[in-house]
Amino acid sequence: MNNPSAERSLLIIIPAFNEEASVGKVVTEIREVIPGVPVIVIDDCSIDATASVAEAAGARVLRLPHHLGLGGGVQAGYKLAYELGYEYVIRLDGDGQHDPRDIPRIYEALLTSSCQMVIGSRFIQGNAVPTSFFRGLGVQFFRLILRPILGQWVRDPTSGFVGVNRQALQVFSTSFPLEYPEIEALVVLQRRAFRFLEVPCRMRRRMAGRSSITAVKSVYYILHVLLGVFVNILKFERWRWRR
Repeated sequence: MNNPSAERSLLIIIPAFNEEASVGKVVTEIREVIPGVPVIVIDDCSIDATASVAEAAGARVLRLPHHLGLGGGVQAGYKLAYELGYEYVIRLDGDGQHDPRDIPRIYEALLTSSCQMVIGSRFIQGNAVPTSFFRGLGVQFFRLILRPILGQWVRDPTSGFVGVNRQALQVFSTSFPLEYPEIEALVVLQRRAFRFLEVPCRMRRRMAGRSSITAVKSVYYILHVLLGVFVNILKFERWRWRR
């Protein structure tokens, strides 16, 4: 992170919904790790003080007028970043599970590889915190589903700690899954013949609150994402046939 011109091309985005108890600490940690790099919190119509806490910590805040969900919030951040001319965007969650000290590792991979996306993986070096049985099962399931589609293994297909370059940014600013986006986004990249890689990153426990993904929602998540993957494959095959 020693090239000032490169740093000016990087933007950090944090989609957040009702994360007032953690988002300020996340922003502070980011600014300590990469001082001078802009941080934008996408406030997804929170009903708590998420926006004001983020601003007090030094972030800019994009306040969405309506609740769009995770995918909609991330796409809003990507669209803004693309319109502002940024070359690279790194996204992490506002609950504190992603360690900002790993941002330089993701950024370095974006700069030195020919990949359009870099995923911060908690499973490469055993850096994952314990998760529920159903969520762990879902990760294993999607690894198997994505292997023949992507042509390579992805160790952490549900990771929200992701960096993209401007090529991927252009695609995602106009076409991005609106709900549970991580896995479908990989399929969207595959349709464009874009490449990704994974780098090891640490995973921490949430700083506050609790996950909204219950056992029932985990089953819904799997079914919903499977449908999204299927639709994206159909779109790809239709596009290839028309060529």
